[in-house]
Amino acid sequence: MSNRRVFEALNWASSFLEENQREAYAAEILLRHYMKMSRAEFLTRLREELPEEIDQLFSKAILTHITGEPIQYIMGYEEFYGRKFKVNKEVLIPRPETEELVLATLERIRARWQDDTGLKVADVGTGSGAIAITLKRENPQLDCFGTDLYPASLEVAKGNGAYLDADINWIVGDLLQPFINSGVKLDVVISNPPYIPTADRSWMSEIVTEHEPNRALFAGEDGLDIYRRLVNELPYVLNEQALVGFEVGAGQGELVANLLKGALPQAQVEVVFDINGKDRMVFAEISS
Repeated sequence: MSNRRVFEALNWASSFLEENQREAYAAEILLRHYMKMSRAEFLTRLREELPEEIDQLFSKAILTHITGEPIQYIMGYEEFYGRKFKVNKEVLIPRPETEELVLATLERIRARWQDDTGLKVADVGTGSGAIAITLKRENPQLDCFGTDLYPASLEVAKGNGAYLDADINWIVGDLLQPFINSGVKLDVVISNPPYIPTADRSWMSEIVTEHEPNRALFAGEDGLDIYRRLVNELPYVLNEQALVGFEVGAGQGELVANLLKGALPQAQVEVVFDINGKDRMVFAEISS
């Protein structure tokens, strides 16, 4: 019996995924992963026979994804800002919206500081390290910290930092406590904290709720628990001239902006919308 052709395996998997309420496009991403091909190359090889060992790996991955396992955990990585970040069950999978937070932060740093050499930047709740590492790689002048309460998450971040050649100060600790305790002052604080209200769990995809770390997703009844703690700690760590940037859930922009205004009355606070028109970021800027 001859092997399946590439397009036959793809068609089978796409249909099978849709029948099981999964996204059909995951089939192409997984098949390209096992064939180690760019999309352009993949599309020229659709009529070729699929080697049996690749077909077996691919079929097994599709069956695993049907159970709810995210494809990023199956492959072991996710792309973020043009780089591959290793991910596992200890960290949240980086999302495209967070790329917008990084881009907006880099632009604001450029606009606010004529000389950004040695600016101290903390990515609080770093998870996979995607924000801290990307900021450092895009602007090597920055002195970047990545903090996380969970050592297992920080191990993933450290591995990504080494793999992507980014020199980051990794710290195990609760939010801004490590900086408060050591007396270190920060110029920039960035965070994509857990912000989903607990009740939202009931209608969310089990791909997210059953497989990604819940500690990185949920934050109390209104989803604002971590922001409340963060803004209370900010005055103890910020320099006289500073920038704060948070990613927020849709509909939380004004609420988080008000928390920041309360904690930092001298700051200019702005809610920024993402490319999908959702309030996705809140920035506070303090001038000396």
